[in-house]
Amino acid sequence: METNQTKNDLIDVEKSSQLARVDSNINIESKSAKESHEDLANIDLASNYEDTIHSNHISTNEHVCQVDSKKHDYYFVPMESLPSNALQAFKRSAKLSLGLDLIKGMALTIKEFFSKPVTLNYPFETQPLSPRYRAVHDLQRMLESGSERCIGCGLCEKICTSNCIRILTHEGDDGRKKIDSYTINLGRCIYCGLCAEVCPELAIVMGNRFENASEQRAHFGLKEDFLKDLEEAKFHQQLEFDGFGSVRPNADSEIKQTPLDY
Repeated sequence: METNQTKNDLIDVEKSSQLARVDSNINIESKSAKESHEDLANIDLASNYEDTIHSNHISTNEHVCQVDSKKHDYYFVPMESLPSNALQAFKRSAKLSLGLDLIKGMALTIKEFFSKPVTLNYPFETQPLSPRYRAVHDLQRMLESGSERCIGCGLCEKICTSNCIRILTHEGDDGRKKIDSYTINLGRCIYCGLCAEVCPELAIVMGNRFENASEQRAHFGLKEDFLKDLEEAKFHQQLEFDGFGSVRPNADSEIKQTPLDY
């Protein structure tokens, strides 16, 4: 009997604890719902307060939004209505076409029409290039005899960082090197100018021929393409290499009063 009584007491205690937990959960949910309701009420109050502020500062009609700048830091914003018929659309188009904006635009156009041109009549006129400009290479000739300056030493081939220069030579009857082939792979060349700096005879220089039109770069990679014309050397029309520190021919005309006066 005592054992059965003990079991019944334990069952009653467990039921009581379960009921207590249920009541606690109900109280928590009720509290959360109450807080949520209070938050919603606060949101409604904030919205009403914002509407009140705007109604005190802004008065609107169908054309203009007027704002009292003394009460708040607002500014006037004109809001024109769109044309509702063909006559209003025509008036608006005439105002935009014959108004002050068109006169301002035409005045700027006429002013630039009589200003000094800043462009060249290319290709009949070209901009002078600086001696530092590095384009496709040139192989120079002797000014007196017109013979090639290259002695086949191979320094340009050894110093080339992109490994694009190839020289094939043989020993002639006089004991001097003769050049069989001199090629430059322009697809690999980075135009750094090291070959021109290391050349002891100034035989290879960085040219200024930037107008090279062809379907393949290989058409400009042979010695005959780089070598200066013999007639230019004979009539002293070959331009000598002034060095990478030289200034361009029209440098004096480009000097301004201050470095920022451009």
